[in-house]
Amino acid sequence: MIMPARELFCRLIGIDGENFSKEELLLAEAEIFIRLCAELKEFFRTQQKNYFCILKFNLKTENTMLENNLARLIATDILSSKEYNLPGLALYSDTPEDVIQEVIDGRNVRPSATFLWKMIELHRFVRRDLYDAIIKKLIKNLIEDGQA
Repeated sequence: MIMPARELFCRLIGIDGENFSKEELLLAEAEIFIRLCAELKEFFRTQQKNYFCILKFNLKTENTMLENNLARLIATDILSSKEYNLPGLALYSDTPEDVIQEVIDGRNVRPSATFLWKMIELHRFVRRDLYDAIIKKLIKNLIEDGQA
């Protein structure tokens, strides 16, 4: 069973999520999600470094490409692990296979937030080491931000 990100994060940083209002938890979740997506972009930027060099992308173009293709990059990475296939992604995300194929092919660069969320949730399960490193980095950054 995959633990929800909010519960996992609260447990990792040692806070009791029960002490926060629903609004506070939603704001914290949004902040965590934004930071997580930024870290995933950096992970995929590293993977795409040669591609970006060949095409002589500047940082703004790289960011646009990564933002528009984050769901595709995550879904492709999940599929490359061989732990899931296209029907498995469809079942897990409750998304039709043809819609997922459009995302993977790059024909749909703006899938729903729910789809992206589900792909990140599944990717976290498949690439546990990556997410452990990201979580540690996020915690370190949050602690450093709190001391500033």
